[in-house]
Amino acid sequence: MNITGMVHININCRDYARSKAFYEMLGFVEVWKVPETNSPEVNAAVGMQDYQVNGAIMALQGAEPAMLIDLLEWQQPRDNADPYPNLHRPGLARLALRSSDLHSDYAFLVAEGVDVLSEPATVMSSANHGSRFFCFKDPDGTFLELVESF
Repeated sequence: MNITGMVHININCRDYARSKAFYEMLGFVEVWKVPETNSPEVNAAVGMQDYQVNGAIMALQGAEPAMLIDLLEWQQPRDNADPYPNLHRPGLARLALRSSDLHSDYAFLVAEGVDVLSEPATVMSSANHGSRFFCFKDPDGTFLELVESF
């Protein structure tokens, strides 16, 4: 294998404008608008025939290396089912983001009315090192996590 890194994480949503505003609140900016439709070759690559989508690649401002999400509202075909109902279901469960001030971010998200699962928790990786984290949900119920290491 010749894998050298990660390109992006895809997050599907029901309402692109609503989700875009949420991820902008977290510090992401739209950097490339995804074409609404594409070629038969691209259709086959994503396992569909014809599709229509509204979305964009969004980058976390100031992140090095670049942190990208592919935020998509599938209009055709469309599936309005909820995302994973919990964090122990098989498959990709959550997106963890690094924070430089976890307590401030926690207070901000709570004040904004975001669905936060709990107050920050501490996990020790050794006697002197660990991290604090908490999980929360985006407008569609996708799990996200903020982590601050020490």
